[in-house]
Amino acid sequence: MADERLDATKVVSHVGVMIAVSVVLGLLVGGLAIPFAGALGIASTSAAKSLDDLPVQLQTSALPQRTRMLASNGQTIATFYDENRTNVSLDQIAPIMRTAIVSIEDYRFYQHGALDLKGTLRAFVTNSGSSGVVQGGSSITQQLAKLTLLQDSQTASERKAATADTYQRKIAELRHAIAFEQHHSKDWILNRYLNIAYFGDGAYGIQAASRHYFNVDAKNLNLRQAALLAGLVKNPVGYDPTNNPAAAKTRRDIVLDRMAQLHKITTEKAETVKKRPVGLNLTPSSNGCASSDYPFFCDYAYRYLLTDPSLGKTVEDRKELIYAGGLTIKTTIDPRYQKAADNAVSAHVKATDQAIGAVAMVEPGTGQVRAISQSRPMGRNGSLGQTYLNYVVPSSLGDSGGFQAGSTFKLFVLAAALGQGLSPYTSINSPAALKVALNSYETCSGPYTSSEDFTFHNSTDSGRMNMYTGMQLSVNTFFVQLEQRTGLCEPWTLAKKMGVNLTVKPTPAFTLGVNSVSPLEMAEAYATVAARGNHCKATPVTEILNSDNKEFKKYSSDCDQVMTQSTADRIADILKGVMTGRGFGAALAIDKESAGKTGTTQDNKAVWFDGFTPAIATVAMVAGANQQGTPITLNGQSVGGEIIGTAHGSTVAGPIWGDTMKAIQDLLPDESFVEPTNDYGSTQGFNNPTSATTGNGGQAQTQVAAPKPRKHRGHGDGHGPRPRH
Repeated sequence: MADERLDATKVVSHVGVMIAVSVVLGLLVGGLAIPFAGALGIASTSAAKSLDDLPVQLQTSALPQRTRMLASNGQTIATFYDENRTNVSLDQIAPIMRTAIVSIEDYRFYQHGALDLKGTLRAFVTNSGSSGVVQGGSSITQQLAKLTLLQDSQTASERKAATADTYQRKIAELRHAIAFEQHHSKDWILNRYLNIAYFGDGAYGIQAASRHYFNVDAKNLNLRQAALLAGLVKNPVGYDPTNNPAAAKTRRDIVLDRMAQLHKITTEKAETVKKRPVGLNLTPSSNGCASSDYPFFCDYAYRYLLTDPSLGKTVEDRKELIYAGGLTIKTTIDPRYQKAADNAVSAHVKATDQAIGAVAMVEPGTGQVRAISQSRPMGRNGSLGQTYLNYVVPSSLGDSGGFQAGSTFKLFVLAAALGQGLSPYTSINSPAALKVALNSYETCSGPYTSSEDFTFHNSTDSGRMNMYTGMQLSVNTFFVQLEQRTGLCEPWTLAKKMGVNLTVKPTPAFTLGVNSVSPLEMAEAYATVAARGNHCKATPVTEILNSDNKEFKKYSSDCDQVMTQSTADRIADILKGVMTGRGFGAALAIDKESAGKTGTTQDNKAVWFDGFTPAIATVAMVAGANQQGTPITLNGQSVGGEIIGTAHGSTVAGPIWGDTMKAIQDLLPDESFVEPTNDYGSTQGFNNPTSATTGNGGQAQTQVAAPKPRKHRGHGDGHGPRPRH
C-alpha cells in the first residue's frame, strides 16, 4: 500500500503557507499596531525580528526625473536623465489609462486595503510547492512598495534583496504597503505607481512611455494605447513593442479582454480594437548633448552649470541634480542666430579641412550668449572631422587651448590709451620696421626684464598715424609705440576686466595678440565696447526651474562698468573706420551701423574678424589645425574648397562674419553708436624712439622725441593720471 503521508518537503511547504496566512491575518487584524513576534508564532526568530525592525512608514524619496534644456524661444534642445521620467499628476493621466492599469494589475484596488486577500492566498497556495514565487498576488500598493524599495536601494546587496523571490521580501513589501495605505489615498498610490513603473525601452513612468511609444502626452492616451502600456508593466522586456511587437499585441489584447470582462468597455469595443495593429509612433529619447541640434552650445551650458556651487557642493552632486532633478534649464541660445552662424561657418570651412571655423555671438549689456558654432561636428570619428573639443569657448569649459588673437588685441591698448586721456588724434611716426628696446616697456611690477632689442614689422601701411588711421589700417608699429606710452599693465588688466582669461604676464608683443584665447572671450570683450564700457560676463543660462516648475535659480546679468562711456564711445567710433573707406572690413559692411577689427597671427595660423553693432557682438575665427587640434599655418591649406594663398582676417574670417551678420541683420534694431563727446583738441604728436625717417609716399616726417613711459598708470577706466600732451 502506498505511503499516504506527505513527504517532508510538502509538509514544510504547507507549514509555510499556514505561517504566511497567519501573518496576513495578523496584519489585517492587528493593523501592525503590535509587534510581529508577539502576535504570531513564527518559527524563525531572526525572521520575526527582521519584520519587527521594518519601519511603520516607508519614506518616499523624490523620483529621478529627466531635465530639459531649452533655447530662448522655449524649444527643447537637450534632455538629461539617468531614468527617462517626467512625473505627472493623476489628472494629467487619461482616465482610460487608469482604468486599464487597475483592470489588469489589481481590479479590486479601490475595494481592498494594502493587499487583495483572495489573490494573495491563491498565490501562496500555488507557490507552496515551489522553491520560489511562481505566481504573483501583489496588489498595486504592494508593487509600489517593491518598486520604491528597489528605487531607494543604494548597493548591489540592497537591490538583490529588493528583488529576491522570497516570502520574507513579500512580507516586507506588505508591511510597507500597509504603511502606504495608512498615510496616503488610493489616488496618490495609483498616481505614484504610474510615475515610478518601468514601461520598457528606457521609458520610466507613464508620461515618458506615452511620449516614447506614441508621441502623445499621458492625458491624451486612447484605449488602444492605454491597453498596450498597461500590459507592459508585468514584463517590460518581454512585451517590449519595439523588439517584440507580436508579444506586445497579444498582451494588449489580454488587457482589452479583461477590461471587457470587468465591464469597463464593451465586448464589441474590445474586439474592434483587437483588430487594429499596435500603432506605435516611436519618439527616440535623446540623452545628453551629443544628440542635440546644438551640441556644443549644450555642452558649454552644461559645463557652465557644473561650476555653479548653488547646484550642489561637488561636481558630482551637480551632475546628479541635472540628471535626476527634473529641472528646466532656460538658456540664451537664439536658434535664428545659431542657424545663421552654422550656415556661415559650414559655407566657408569644411569639417575635414585642416582648419577650424568658429563663430561666437554675445549680446551687449547682458552677456547672453546667442550662438556658438564651429566647423567640426561633435563625435569621435576623426575621418569625418568630428571632435569633442569645443573650440569656441574658454579652455576651462571646452578643453581647447585657444588660438592667438592677432591684431584684435589692439583694442585693449587703444582702450588703455583713451582711458588715460591720450588724444585719439595723437600722431605717431610708424615705419615699416621698428626696432625697440624691450626694457622700455613698463609692466605691472616695473620695467620689462630684458636687455634685448626687438624689431616689429608692419604688414600694411606705414607712415604717420593716429588712432583712427592706425586702427583702420592695423599698423603694428603704431600700436607697439602706443603701448610704450600706456605701459603693459593697464591693457593687460583691462583685457581681463573685459572677459579675456589671461594668466601669463604680458610682453611687448601683447598688442599684436600673441596670447591664446577663444572666440567667445573676444566676443565678450568687444561686446563691452558695444555696451558703452559695461562689461557683462558671458552666460549661457538665464533661469532654472525645479521639478515643480518653481524658480530654482535666476541668472541675472553680472555686469561692471570697466571704462567710461565716453571712452567706449570713442573706441566704437574708431572701430567704425575699419568698416569704411580703406578699412579692412569695408567689404563686410551690413545694413546696420557696425564696427570691427581684423586679426592675423604670426605664420598665419589664425585669422579673426571681431565686429559688433549696438545690439550684438560677433566674432569669427578661422584657425589652421590638424585633426588633433594642433595649430598649423593656414597658408597653402584647402579651406572650404579653396586653396588659401596668404590668410588674412578680412578675407578668410571676414566673410564668415559678414554672412552671419547679413542673415540676422533684419532681426537687429535700427540703432547707431553714440557719437563721442570728449573733444581731445587738435592733433598731438610724438615719435618713435629711433632716428629713422619714414612716411606715407616716402614723405619725411618731423621727428619729435618720444616721452618716457610712466611708471604709474590708471586702470583704463578714465580715472588714472593724465599724460601731458
